[in-house]
Amino acid sequence: MRANCSSSSACAANSSEEELPVGPEAHGNLELVFTVVSAVMMGLLMFSLGCSVEFQKLWAHIRRPWGIAVGLLCQFGLMPLTAYLLAISFSLKPVQAIAVLVMGCCPGGTISNIFTFWVEGDMDLSITMTTCSTVAALGMMPLCLYVYTLSWNLEQNLTIPYQNIGITLVCLTIPVAFGIYVNYRWPKQSKIILKIGAIVGGVLLLVVAVAGVVLAKGSWNSDITLLTISFIFPLIGHVTGFLLALLTHQSWQRCRTISLETGAQNIQMCVTMLQLSFTTKQLVQMLSFPLAYGLFQLLDGFLIVAAYKMYKRRLKKEHRKKDTGCAEGCHKKKSASLKESSAFLEVNEEVAFTPGPSVPMDLHTALEPSGPITSCT
Repeated sequence: MRANCSSSSACAANSSEEELPVGPEAHGNLELVFTVVSAVMMGLLMFSLGCSVEFQKLWAHIRRPWGIAVGLLCQFGLMPLTAYLLAISFSLKPVQAIAVLVMGCCPGGTISNIFTFWVEGDMDLSITMTTCSTVAALGMMPLCLYVYTLSWNLEQNLTIPYQNIGITLVCLTIPVAFGIYVNYRWPKQSKIILKIGAIVGGVLLLVVAVAGVVLAKGSWNSDITLLTISFIFPLIGHVTGFLLALLTHQSWQRCRTISLETGAQNIQMCVTMLQLSFTTKQLVQMLSFPLAYGLFQLLDGFLIVAAYKMYKRRLKKEHRKKDTGCAEGCHKKKSASLKESSAFLEVNEEVAFTPGPSVPMDLHTALEPSGPITSCT
């Protein structure tokens, strides 16, 4: 794979490169933040979220992998294509175009699992998709990068972080396996662990976001174009993932899950690949994109969760209004029936005690009410 753009106008990396000041301490700080903190976050999150997974449902997704197939199509079909089109449309610099494409070719991140839990998505599908996309990245990442960089005639060799992919798989599978076991043996305790893990996960997401901004301040630049792409890229992923899941007749729960899985990328893997493939001088121009993407995908995730919670509250209010209206209607109908019954009894009493010739009365006719007695279901 060669990494230098030719003079072709179709290449997204034809504009001249500007040298920016080197930030070596930002490089070291980034490595510390995105390896140690994110590894701890991943382990805690996946163990707590694994407590919500049932082995039978997980096995059902593996036996009938329609949801997984749609998710992989979004992950390694839509996202790399979107990254390539964005790089072409905005005429990015060479190193910036590569950063956008690498982000689009990365597998899904664990951040999608916590957001899926908060929107009551399919947790079994979410964890299965994250694991399968990470495994598929071993072959799909180099394939996608090779296909989309053919027209760019690159000189720089891109190094696939296979070691990082292996570490990610270990951090995914082992905590989830323990969580599934805890949920099987101690289902009551697993619910408590799940609630605590969701809260801790939210706090850790905020900590990573703040630490990334503060410690990587030397890697930020004022390129509005790159920030714009980092803002719209995860949104496009969420929307296209939801639409494709909807077109393939997935349930609403699965549509939410696939949407979050598509837009949430593995930021650490992208940063690691850029660090392995490019010099420090080039990284200064590239690292701002994955950092901005990570912040915006956090923001998008929180907005999606907030919108879903508001939607659920609205449904509950409408349901309560319907229940209240039904109860009031039932009360009015019962009151009217009681009044009719009391009036009927009073009339019968007057007839019974009125002097005069006795008239035979049919027992069934006497006991029939004057109006229909309705009931509320």
